[in-house]
Amino acid sequence: MEGGGAEEALICEICGVQFGPGQNPQVCPICTDERQFLPREGQKWTNLAKLKAHGHFANKWRKHEPGLYSFATEPKVGIGQRAFLIQTSHGNILWDCVSLLDEATVDIINALGGLKAIAISHPHFYATNAVWSATFGNVPVYIHESDKQWVMWEHNNVKYWNGDKLRILEGATLIRLGGHFSGGQILHWTEGASGKGVILTADILQVVMTRTEVSIMRSYPNYIPLSASHARHMACQMEPWEFERVYGSFWDAEIMSDGKSRVEYSLNRYIKWVTNEDLNV
Repeated sequence: MEGGGAEEALICEICGVQFGPGQNPQVCPICTDERQFLPREGQKWTNLAKLKAHGHFANKWRKHEPGLYSFATEPKVGIGQRAFLIQTSHGNILWDCVSLLDEATVDIINALGGLKAIAISHPHFYATNAVWSATFGNVPVYIHESDKQWVMWEHNNVKYWNGDKLRILEGATLIRLGGHFSGGQILHWTEGASGKGVILTADILQVVMTRTEVSIMRSYPNYIPLSASHARHMACQMEPWEFERVYGSFWDAEIMSDGKSRVEYSLNRYIKWVTNEDLNV
């Protein structure tokens, strides 16, 4: 891995994002941005060596349907998001990322076919993507160019892209929705849900507690909403895509049926509440 020192490179304890070897920031720019926060006790740092020491942290796995697994680190590291392993006919994709990459996780992923690509929804979930990429053969890490300023370790395997959609493998397409971050992206997986289609949305489209709707925000912890124009843009971007299921950032954040109409309804509801208007796209 370029630069070396990955085990000791600083990781922000609040968001879990890793900085490049040799960097020594006073605070994490991602967490001092208005979409995130620093706790009252201030900035704290860790590293991979500490996370892997003594076996205190481990990645817990769950299978959702044929070809789709998720895992998250317990106890929670950073924001506590889960990542997904998607097995496609053309290779496996890691969707989103977690900070901890331990030997058990490497063994599981290799047993399931390794990785062909990594794609990450937005900066809060960049985690230790440089280490993940290097470990699995320097696979590309797809990040939208609009979020380039938030990449804290700009390694050679990051592949920035432009526009509104990018097919990274046959049947797997990134769709830029923006919103939470300018380059916020979701992943459409054609083979999912027995061919009816799946979207993996992180919190670009946040699956809410009913498990039947989604919502959108600029900042979830600081309760900063998005505008109706953002919601309309998202609705337009989603309209061409068929999907049955929606998988979000955290355990059980899933819409298991009628996903497209539930997303349409959710965005319509959001627009009505912020503008008293109906969705018209």
